[in-house]
Amino acid sequence: LYAYLIFLVLFQVFSLLIVAIGVYAKVQKATDTFLIDPAVILIVVGVVMFFITFCGCIGALRENIHLLKTFSFSLTLVFLTQLAIAVLDALGKFVNKAIVHYRDDLDLQNLMDYIQREFKCCGWNNYTDWSWNLYFNCTQGNPSSERCAVPYSCCTPVPGEVVINTMCGFGVQTQNYLEATKSIYPVGCADSAVLWIESHLLLVGALALGLSLPQVTHAQGLHTEVEDCS
Repeated sequence: LYAYLIFLVLFQVFSLLIVAIGVYAKVQKATDTFLIDPAVILIVVGVVMFFITFCGCIGALRENIHLLKTFSFSLTLVFLTQLAIAVLDALGKFVNKAIVHYRDDLDLQNLMDYIQREFKCCGWNNYTDWSWNLYFNCTQGNPSSERCAVPYSCCTPVPGEVVINTMCGFGVQTQNYLEATKSIYPVGCADSAVLWIESHLLLVGALALGLSLPQVTHAQGLHTEVEDCS
């Protein structure tokens, strides 16, 4: 019982750490790139998780089996939600950084091109995200020859094309959504990442279950201990 209470206290500390990370990420952001900011979601989930573990402590001290079972299920659900949010937030930050420094690092450029071709996406939210890059920035005063362009990896492949047209994305940012999507991938990599997770639920579920197994094992162990005492 005491070992489990220690586990719950440690998890409460972890929840507070998640809240702190969410607050830090929110403060550091100059603008929000999501309709629902992942940093805010992280804060909310961290707070909810803290209160869930607090309820788990009460259930353990009072030896309430039903409360402990509810706690175990809720904790696992919150953990999986946190995992998904954290992965998407980390991926979003990486893609944003890759867009900004696209022309500064050849390895980063090749990796970003691979991601966009493999996931059939352009930018993080949409193709206009490429305006964050100094060379692709679409402001009137930008002297770059690539102004208002997107990388060729955003372009949909042309059947039978032998030589890749690396200028296929030039001027795309000046087009409206319907016009642009005739030549480039219509979705951002954020949507593509969500679609990938949905199409690989078995793999993601197995990974998440493996990560959450220690929590379930601890909770089940306490259930058994309480039932034996009863």
